[in-house]
Amino acid sequence: MSKRNSQEAKRAARERLRIEREKQAKKEKLRRQLIVGASVVGILAIAGGIGFAVANMESESGSEKSWSAAADKKLVKPANTTGENGTGVVIGGEKAKTTIDVYEDMRCPACANFEQQLGEPLKQGAKDDKYKLRIHLGAIIDGNMGGNGSKNAISALGAALDVSTEAFTEYHSLLYSAEHHPAESEDKFADNDYLLKVAEDVDALKDNQEFEQAVEKGTYDKWALEMIDSFNDAGIQGTPTVRVNGKDVEIGKLPAELDKLGVKLR
Repeated sequence: MSKRNSQEAKRAARERLRIEREKQAKKEKLRRQLIVGASVVGILAIAGGIGFAVANMESESGSEKSWSAAADKKLVKPANTTGENGTGVVIGGEKAKTTIDVYEDMRCPACANFEQQLGEPLKQGAKDDKYKLRIHLGAIIDGNMGGNGSKNAISALGAALDVSTEAFTEYHSLLYSAEHHPAESEDKFADNDYLLKVAEDVDALKDNQEFEQAVEKGTYDKWALEMIDSFNDAGIQGTPTVRVNGKDVEIGKLPAELDKLGVKLR
């Protein structure tokens, strides 16, 4: 082998060694990052668990209502409801031939997006008697993620409904608004103070002592549980679900259905 070829071979060997070392260094760096990442996730999970445990302790200590006790309460139905247990919430179109049923969870981010996009024209169409609009509220997220926000918001909406259907619809829209709707993981609706703060933007509810006392005392907690039972009986798998005359309609196709019923979207 010539001297030149020998030198080329050595350089090639050194280059291969350099490339291999770089590969190993990258692998080691990635390994360290994964370890650190896993540690951070573990810490966050522990912190989250501690936070959830603290929240449960606070609940048990009496800072939040006991929903197991609410089940044993006497049922108080809000005014402006229908049905044996008052779980029928109807907005407009009492005599309309078409009925639209909307199934929602107050903590549901997809429901918030649905209401922000279609809530106003959907409710206006009912007020214009183009169809009967029935609102059904469940607590899927409370069951899946823990917390009481969905149940508590339904109870507060019951207090608003007792004032008037208009107060209910306005409050319902505000709770789902971009300004007031919390992240799915934040159980803000379990806090009565937060619910009352949002209600200040509804003229009929602002400084309304009867409404405020109903929220604070949980007057409609039992009714909220009845509403959730009715929701569960409907066999709803996810929210939002919309049914037109008993038939499920894809949310993306709802604007076309509303157009057929004479509702023009902005």
